[in-house]
Amino acid sequence: MQSTVRTFLRHLARLLVLSLLWTAGPLQAAETFRVATFNLNNYVDDPGAARPLKTEASKAKIRESIRALRAEVIALQEMGSSQSLAELTQSLKAEGMDYPHSEILFGSDTNIHLAVLSKFPITACHRLTNDTYLLMGRRMRVQRGFLEVQFQVNPDYTFTAFIAHLKSRRQAAVADEAEMRLQEALLLREKIDALLRTQPKANFLVMGDMNDVKDSPPIRTLLGRYKNALLDTRPAEPNGDSQPSSNSRWDPPRITWTHYYAKEDTYSRFDYILASPGMAREWMPHETFVSTVPNWGLASDHRPIVAGFVAEDK
Repeated sequence: MQSTVRTFLRHLARLLVLSLLWTAGPLQAAETFRVATFNLNNYVDDPGAARPLKTEASKAKIRESIRALRAEVIALQEMGSSQSLAELTQSLKAEGMDYPHSEILFGSDTNIHLAVLSKFPITACHRLTNDTYLLMGRRMRVQRGFLEVQFQVNPDYTFTAFIAHLKSRRQAAVADEAEMRLQEALLLREKIDALLRTQPKANFLVMGDMNDVKDSPPIRTLLGRYKNALLDTRPAEPNGDSQPSSNSRWDPPRITWTHYYAKEDTYSRFDYILASPGMAREWMPHETFVSTVPNWGLASDHRPIVAGFVAEDK
């Protein structure tokens, strides 16, 4: 008798569970989103600036590239004035790509700046323009500063982006360009380590044009080591390449270059999206790539990159 009652209760419990699942409907997949970074190569419209004006054809190709990314957040380098940012935002909106939230940072470089476009609300923005370092007996300022922005993806998920444009590879009269770039990377890494000390599981990205290759001192500095190492998302062209690496110490052979230097006819990976240990768990490799819009060079000497994430803490 007891066995019959237990069997009946198990069946009843199973029916109750099925009933609840039926009335609740199908389980919803976690929300996903994309972030991107794009060096616009002098998006300048001020005749008084010390850089050439951006042509309308180049602007149109930039907008085409941005639309192809389908990213909710885009970090921009080499943005001109606030008016230039407003013109880009309004032009994108007219073409069906609305970014209602934006920020711009004016560093010591008076011509080109850091900026960000976002479909998500921006809940905090820190314009870091006072960082300096001592080199060759001179006190120097980070040229473009760092832009630290927090985004509210949904009620339960936020992330922060550190946006940077490190010293270019052009020779400087005041000091060695590679050493200047390393000093800027060290200052940015200090901010990363400070955040990880207080919030080891913090969701954040380091994004932008770092002007150096993966094995260089600046990039190794940003990546870090051991438990505080950042994940290099390493976007590549979505061309079907799947061959593994012939050496476990190397990355697999993918087409990952983001910058073309016409003078030398060289192609390099200078643009990065690096993820914190906490946010690396939400990374979606199949949503991560280098944009391959035809005639990309009309827009910039850089190609934009994008990475996808799940908006749910793992």
